[in-house]
Amino acid sequence: MAATYRALASVLMLAGFYVVALLQLAVVAAGFVWLTRERSGLFATNVMWPLIVALGAVVVGLWRSLRTKAEPPPGLVLTDREAPALWATVRELSAAVATRAPDEIRLVPDVNAAVTEQTRLLGLLGGRRTLLVGLPLLHAMRVDQLRSVLAHELGHFSGRHTRLGGVAYRGRLAIGTTIGRIGRWNPIGMVFRGYARLYLLVDNAASRRQELEADRASVFLAGPEAATSALRGIPAVGAAWSFYEARYVESGWAAGLAPDDLFGGFGELVAARRAEIIRLQEAAPEETGSRWDTHPPIGVRIAAMRSAPAGTGVTDDRPATVLLADVGQAGRALQATVVDHGDRTVLPWPEFIAAALAASTQERADRFYRAAGRFTGDPEPGLGTVLDLVRHNRLGEFAEQFFAQATRREAAQHFADPMELLLVNAAVRSSRAHWQLSWSSPARLVGPAGEPVDLADIAKLAVSPQTLDDALARLAELGVDPGAATVVQQRATGRNAGLLGGMANVKVDGQKRDLLVLDRGLVLIADPGPVGEGEERLRTLVGSTSLEDLAARHTFVPFEEVVSVEVGREVPLKATLTLHGGRTLVLHESFTGDLLEAQSRDTLLEVFASING
Repeated sequence: MAATYRALASVLMLAGFYVVALLQLAVVAAGFVWLTRERSGLFATNVMWPLIVALGAVVVGLWRSLRTKAEPPPGLVLTDREAPALWATVRELSAAVATRAPDEIRLVPDVNAAVTEQTRLLGLLGGRRTLLVGLPLLHAMRVDQLRSVLAHELGHFSGRHTRLGGVAYRGRLAIGTTIGRIGRWNPIGMVFRGYARLYLLVDNAASRRQELEADRASVFLAGPEAATSALRGIPAVGAAWSFYEARYVESGWAAGLAPDDLFGGFGELVAARRAEIIRLQEAAPEETGSRWDTHPPIGVRIAAMRSAPAGTGVTDDRPATVLLADVGQAGRALQATVVDHGDRTVLPWPEFIAAALAASTQERADRFYRAAGRFTGDPEPGLGTVLDLVRHNRLGEFAEQFFAQATRREAAQHFADPMELLLVNAAVRSSRAHWQLSWSSPARLVGPAGEPVDLADIAKLAVSPQTLDDALARLAELGVDPGAATVVQQRATGRNAGLLGGMANVKVDGQKRDLLVLDRGLVLIADPGPVGEGEERLRTLVGSTSLEDLAARHTFVPFEEVVSVEVGREVPLKATLTLHGGRTLVLHESFTGDLLEAQSRDTLLEVFASING
């Protein structure tokens, strides 16, 4: 019954969106005719043009909603031969909830499971059904927990919830397309944005009711313990996947590398860190939500599950991966299907981690090498350049730029930590150490025979002229050549940079530019475009490619090359940046400029303050 109500509400709300459009069209047409009679056709066109553009956006939104179909996301289609136990489980659960089994099971890379149905006639006629199963869930869940997840998704089929997918999808697409094409201050846009909020409120409320209905199938077919633990476990698995990507994958990916078994690596991490994931799962679930949420809070869902009737669910603590014939082969096939390696070098996990951390170490060391080059004038700076500063008792003078609150003597002592990084870089470059993969803890630096390598004590010796020779002797015993550690990246880039903000239509040395604020520096974009489209232009630019690519294609001013900043005025911003070598850049924000985010200017001012110390 709830599904029927949602269908009716979705259709009526979507129809109402276009009724509002027709009413406004009538008003615009009447206004145009009146202005033409009272003044002139040209005057009427100029006055009514923004409204005409807005109504044109409605037509585009309607056309897209009617022509576009919601296709299943990319994934690996599993046959009976590749997943006999999974198919048998899905058919069993489908029969139990009295619904037609899906036509296709698709393995996907997400920490999620979902169902889709390609319906016809606004959901009145059913169509091809697809069950999406995230491979990370298979690696992290027990069989009974995955049964609970599958029962929930099949419960959506049973409740005819997916019949509404086409209506809801088309409604959101139509409204989203229309709103996106109407300017922020267009009066018609304000009306449509208000209606869109109402549409989402109605549709999301119905969606939350459907989730609670589907949860009852989970409890009945998998049991309360499996159902509640699976529901609590999904956020924990999501956190584990994010940790895995950040700690194990991203640095190597940014360095032009790729692991040969992306999903198998996650399985290894889950097995090694099971206790940590369980602790995350045991955290108190969220009890409060928002009226804009499509799902009720997990705490609310768990409370409802505990009062739902239990059925025939039995405990099955086998890993859910047994439902696939060969999870390793499936993972590699999924990676080949959904991951674009580009020209990256694909390596087995041990070699991938060693190469990734070596590249990361070099990138971090390069910052100090470049600073040493600027300080000494050495065109090919490296560890040797820094050690020469130590020998000539100038390390404190050099290091104080990194420790603004320290005296020169203190700065030299504090430089022991950066020195350890540089020594590690030298050991790796000398092939006397490498990073060893561990799934249960951070990677370890080890020597050729796998013995631990700890250079912290040598680094402490290396920052003092009195003990420098002792440090060099100990490095020689290890076979580490300081001369092997030199700068690779002569100038800072946007690699691994984060976006802090953006400002459109800023004058830089008198020339109009758009400006992106990265945590590594400023990207200056020449010939930006019309004044009134700055925010939209910046968002399009940021979404078009990586920040590293944007920094490479446009003028990039690394913050490490900025000596000081003189802020003449904060709003609109006027500042003079002094770079190493004496060159200056004058930034002058115009009154007609746009900000990517409301706090972009304040963020840039904070960066300037940090540069000045």
